[in-house]
Amino acid sequence: MDAHTLGLLQFDTVRDHLAGYAASSLGRDLARRLEPLPDLDACRRQIGLVTEMVAALGLGQAPPFGGLHDIRLLARRAAIGTMLTAEQLLQVGETLSCTGAIYRYRMRLAEHLAGLIDLLSGIEDLGLVGKSISGCIDGRGHVLDMASKDLAAVRQLLADLDEKVKWEVRRLLQNPELRKILSYPNATIHGDHYVLPVAANHRHKVHGVVHRISPTGETVFIEPTSIANLSAERVTLKADEDREVKRVLRRLSGEVGRVAKPLAYALDVIAHLDLITAKARYSRDYDMYPADLNADGRLWLRQARHPILLSLFRNADPPPQLETSNSKPETRSVVPIDVRLGYGFNLLVITGPNTGGKTVTLKTTGLLCLMARCGMHIPAGEGSQVPLFSHILADIGDEQSLEQSLSTFSSHVTRIAAIFGQADADSLVLLDELGAGTDPTEGAALGRAILDQLDQVGCRAIVTTHLGDLKTYAFNNDRAENGAVEFDVETMRPTYRLLIGQYGMSNALKIAKRLKLPKELLKKAHKYLRKRRGKTGELARLQELREEAEKAKEQALAAQHEADRQKAAFERARAALDREAEAEAELRAMRAALKPGDQVHVSRFGKVGKVARVDLKKGTVTVGVGIGQWEVPFDEVFPPGERGA
Repeated sequence: MDAHTLGLLQFDTVRDHLAGYAASSLGRDLARRLEPLPDLDACRRQIGLVTEMVAALGLGQAPPFGGLHDIRLLARRAAIGTMLTAEQLLQVGETLSCTGAIYRYRMRLAEHLAGLIDLLSGIEDLGLVGKSISGCIDGRGHVLDMASKDLAAVRQLLADLDEKVKWEVRRLLQNPELRKILSYPNATIHGDHYVLPVAANHRHKVHGVVHRISPTGETVFIEPTSIANLSAERVTLKADEDREVKRVLRRLSGEVGRVAKPLAYALDVIAHLDLITAKARYSRDYDMYPADLNADGRLWLRQARHPILLSLFRNADPPPQLETSNSKPETRSVVPIDVRLGYGFNLLVITGPNTGGKTVTLKTTGLLCLMARCGMHIPAGEGSQVPLFSHILADIGDEQSLEQSLSTFSSHVTRIAAIFGQADADSLVLLDELGAGTDPTEGAALGRAILDQLDQVGCRAIVTTHLGDLKTYAFNNDRAENGAVEFDVETMRPTYRLLIGQYGMSNALKIAKRLKLPKELLKKAHKYLRKRRGKTGELARLQELREEAEKAKEQALAAQHEADRQKAAFERARAALDREAEAEAELRAMRAALKPGDQVHVSRFGKVGKVARVDLKKGTVTVGVGIGQWEVPFDEVFPPGERGA
């Protein structure tokens, strides 16, 4: 997908919003690297998974991501024999426990969520390895005594030795002669050594090792010889303890290395599941729906809203209410728009005044098509149609720019030239303020030539302009249609609704009339306008006819669309009934063919047992479950491992 267009459409902002809904660094990383999917089937699969997850969240079946960490590098290191630290193993253990939770989550999913069940089918329950780690390492990363018998034995010897050291310290401090030469009557610890604070002028009276001298030089800290001998023994035991701890860590690292391959696969699937869940939460939070994808170039966004504007309005401080003379106070909100392409016309030329919402229409259309291509739900009404565009190419400038210089015009022309270098019949082209930045007459001529070229390429295109001469382009081209952003003359504000089949009016004279401009001045303005336009009556009649035709077409399309949706729903329901009948027939055949020795799942006990006897007349089967045998009706036995059992 064109990188320049992704920037113009602010797709990185959507990625960031999506990443905010992820539960782990794995999901956030995938969200921030989200790219368009390669083909129609891939898009439909991903959107289908998101739709299923929305349903799962509605049923209270959110995936359990607790304890999930990005340990892919640690798993690879363990696989080649590297010893992991206790803290690293703790993270691995928590993640392994998460795989077990996800494994059990799959078993709890509702049967109709077949896509999610299939996605998670390859994940193994690696929780036993996680329990092995948690049984050896506590939450602070400390290797427990129970990790091995040898480690427990060494630590017991250390504990006994520490008691001997403390007893010897207490014995020495009880010596009245020794207490006289101490700076204070307590022992202190220097490193791993117990030392006595001996006055410097009596240091020769205590035999032992000097570990340090006080800053004033008046106190010498000495480890008595009797304690030093015990400390030497302690050093040996500490080395033994370290050796046993490393042996435990190597053993646990080896266990991780043995499951590194299924763990790496599970992490990839769980990361994908986290991304799907983030898309579903985003969809639920912003009232999104799955788009109906097609390869026919049919675009119909129903009640579409710009997701970034939705977020801005939601997170902003409450805006001040807008007071108008003939209306109640209003607050700012995102106005939904309806956009169509590929239904009788491929080019949509939107005209009208600045700040009327033309650019928002372009950005909304491009961004929603891009979101659908990335396997996301879109903030538009149910049943919206989105084609699988090979390219989305845009030239969208700053509509609030205070000046249009030659350099700006040149940059637009350069960008349009680059667009024509990539555009094909499967592309969506979005051009903002076509013909702006130069002489209006020349700009209109260039604009018509660009529209002709877009028509020749056969792509889908939406073009905005404020040049009046381009309003008549659609009248002479059956593959083009006019569009306008509605303007309320009473309130003198745009409504931001897109009206297909109409061309935008500047409304300057109507606004001037409401602002009480002198009548004589307005008459002269109308006179000059008639001279400028020429056959305004004929043009107006033609516009009325096109508006009526467009309304009739829209009603017919809406009716056809609803009929198609009802037909698709009927076919899905019929297919589900056929599958149910087929499964029921297979189940009856299995029960009719039961014989002693067969394995069956008994729903009453939730366990697998072995058939002992079959009584076809009574419609019962005797099954050995555990230490007993039970006679149960046929409708309580199922094939072993069947989810519906």
